[in-house]
Amino acid sequence: MEKTNKLEAIASQVRRDLLRMIHARNSGHPGGSLGVTDLLVCLYFEIMEHNPKNFDMNGINQDLFFLSNGHTSAAWYSVLARAGYFPTEELGTFRAINSRLQGHPTTAEHLEGIRIASGSLGQGLSVACGAALAKKLNKDSKFVYCLMGDGEIEEGQVWEAALFAQARKIDNLIAFVDYNGQQIDGSIMSVIGLNKLREKWEAFNWIVLECNGNDMNDLIDTINMAKSLSGKGQSIAIIMKTEMGKGVDFMMGTHKWHGVAPNDEQLQNALSQLEETLGDY
Repeated sequence: MEKTNKLEAIASQVRRDLLRMIHARNSGHPGGSLGVTDLLVCLYFEIMEHNPKNFDMNGINQDLFFLSNGHTSAAWYSVLARAGYFPTEELGTFRAINSRLQGHPTTAEHLEGIRIASGSLGQGLSVACGAALAKKLNKDSKFVYCLMGDGEIEEGQVWEAALFAQARKIDNLIAFVDYNGQQIDGSIMSVIGLNKLREKWEAFNWIVLECNGNDMNDLIDTINMAKSLSGKGQSIAIIMKTEMGKGVDFMMGTHKWHGVAPNDEQLQNALSQLEETLGDY
C-alpha cells in the first residue's frame, strides 16, 4: 500500500504539471495525457531498470520505452523530468519556439530520455520491435516497452509490426494499448471500431493480458505477470483500460478534451482536484 500511495502521489503531481504546461501554451492534448499518466509513472518509478543520469541512445543493459502515441508527450515529459532526466523547470518551455519539449517528441533537440520522434502515429511498435530484436541479438536481457493509443492502432503499420514480432519470436517486448475508447473525432466505435481487440492480437500469436490502466496495483501485477511470461517465443500485449481525462471530472470520458487546452478558470478547477505532492515546477 505504501508503494502504491507513493506512485499515486507522483501521478497527481504529473497531472498538475501537464495541465499547467498545456494551459501555458494554450496548446496540447490533455485528455489522453491524463489517462496514461499512471502507466508512465508505474514504468519509470517502479518497473523499469533505467539510469536517468547516464542517458544514451543505445540504452544497453537498460529497459527501453517508446511512446508511439506522441501527442501524449506532456505526461511523458513530466515523468522524465520528475525521474531526473532533465530539470523540472524546463517543463515550462513546453511547445515554445526552440524548446526541447516540442508538442510531439523529437530527437533533433537531444532531450534526455527521447530515442525516437513520434509525431506520426503507428510507427512506435516497429521501432520497439527493432530495439527488442537488437537486445536479443546482443544478449541484453532487459525489456522493451511501447505504448500505443487505441485510435492509433487503426494504422496498418501497427499490424505489420505485430506480424514481424511473431515471425521473429521477439519475446522481450511488452506493448500497451491505451484503450480509452476515444479518439479525436469521437468514440472509437463511431469512427472505425476495434471489435474483438484481444482476439486480434491473439490471432497474431501475441500473449494478451488486460488490466485497469488507472489502478497502480493492477498495473504492477499485470506488468510483472507479463515479464514472467516473457522469453517463450511470443511478444506480449497489455490491453489497458483507461479513462480519458482521468483525475479531472469535467474532462473524463469524452473525446472533446483530446486536443483542447483549458482556459484560466478550467485550469484552476482542474488543479483543485489534484494534490500538489512534489512541488509545482
